[in-house]
Amino acid sequence: MTNTLQEILDTIGGVIWGPFVLIPLLFLTGLYLTIRLGGIQFLRLGAALNLGLLRRKDPGAQGDISQFQALTTALAATVGTGNIVGVATAIGIGGPGALFWMWITGLLGMASKYTEAFLGVRYRQADAKGERNGGPQYYLEKGIRGPLGKILGWSFTVFAVFACFGIGNLTQSNSIAANVEHSFSVPVWVTGLVLTAFALVVLVGGIKSIGKVTAGFVPIMIVFYVVAALYILGANIGEVPAALATIFHDAFTGTAAAGGFAGSVFIIAVQYGFARGIFSNESGMGSAAIAAAAAQTSHPVRQGLVSMTQTFIDTIIVVTMTGLVIVTTGTYSQVDPATNEQLSPALMTGQAFSHGLPGEWGHWVVTIGLVMFAFSTILGWAYYGERNIVRIFGRKIAIPFRVVFSLIVFVGATTQLDIAWSFSDMMNGLMAIPNLIGLLILSGLVARETRAYLKFDPKLRATPEEIERALRDEPGYQSWRTREAELDRAGGREPQRPATRTVQVPLEE
Repeated sequence: MTNTLQEILDTIGGVIWGPFVLIPLLFLTGLYLTIRLGGIQFLRLGAALNLGLLRRKDPGAQGDISQFQALTTALAATVGTGNIVGVATAIGIGGPGALFWMWITGLLGMASKYTEAFLGVRYRQADAKGERNGGPQYYLEKGIRGPLGKILGWSFTVFAVFACFGIGNLTQSNSIAANVEHSFSVPVWVTGLVLTAFALVVLVGGIKSIGKVTAGFVPIMIVFYVVAALYILGANIGEVPAALATIFHDAFTGTAAAGGFAGSVFIIAVQYGFARGIFSNESGMGSAAIAAAAAQTSHPVRQGLVSMTQTFIDTIIVVTMTGLVIVTTGTYSQVDPATNEQLSPALMTGQAFSHGLPGEWGHWVVTIGLVMFAFSTILGWAYYGERNIVRIFGRKIAIPFRVVFSLIVFVGATTQLDIAWSFSDMMNGLMAIPNLIGLLILSGLVARETRAYLKFDPKLRATPEEIERALRDEPGYQSWRTREAELDRAGGREPQRPATRTVQVPLEE
């Protein structure tokens, strides 16, 4: 029965992630939004990184967590096993060229990420406790009027609840336990207990607790991993140009992985590059919009741009580090002497780092990195799942959900879960479909309000008072500010609406 279910899930996942559904939908949506938004991910990346990573907050803005905490919560959810195991899987099956297509999902996905984060803030609501709630489950229904919006919004809600237990829990805890056992001989049940306890401690505090933990934890884990990868690339600097040439060449021709034919077809490289790319950065899935909606921001454009940097960091930086180390060291074509077959994805990345670092440091770095990446993903996805299940059952379900979610971490750590990976791929795809349709439908509103804002504040330096003066006649902004005042009152807070409404004064570029 298990084998039959596995086959069914693999078949459905193959259709969803095949050349006729998500691959063209993801690519064309990202390309369309890039064009419609004027290449916003290229022109405004510097200003977005400055606001999100250096300035970190929007003074005078309302929300539950800072912009930096919203960014690190989204990064916590996305920088996970996909950045280590997922990259190895894509290269192992699709060949080195798959990394190129992961880059494409990242670059085009930045426009998708911006759009969904903008909409998450633009249409956010308040729950019974006064906390900001947002994401595709709201903006699809509120932004797209009529039955279609309701269908898309509720479809996303249901798929997200199921997905949070797959991509955000079972696969992550299982990867942690398996790697810790392999590297340090720690029994999986011990790892499961520790993970469950830590998850409970953090999750019971809700988004404010998650935001504080990820703000301190996520930057450390990313710097730790990237520095190790840069050391290896520096030690093998002579091999890097050849590795890059192989990646670009194989992206359009296809090369067999491990001397076989698994990655010899062009479409396989594209398929696995896109599938593992979105598994890693989640652009187009709509999940990051849920974290963005909780941010303290003075305009949806500002948080949209901050959230956009998450895809850049995840894919263009972290994924690139893993992929280049694998290709540069040549481990993607090595054979496991124990099985006489290609190295498994989990072993491939570890072997690549071991090749470049002395002693056992390579496996230790990969294991520690995977533990940090995967545990942070558990925290981020717990919040995503909670926000969606709260929409179905109300605020009363929040605490029970946090407890149950934490306990399932132990199940994932102690159970063989090959089927969970297939389930996760399927649910990721099903989440993305209604969201991508919604992004296309709402792209006109996003483009119009984005142009209105960036026309006077291209460097994201405006104060709330300056924004109010500049956009006093812009209907979209005034509608959002009115709703924000209502959300403040719902949360028992004094609405913080700038009093100055006199003269429109554009800021200097």
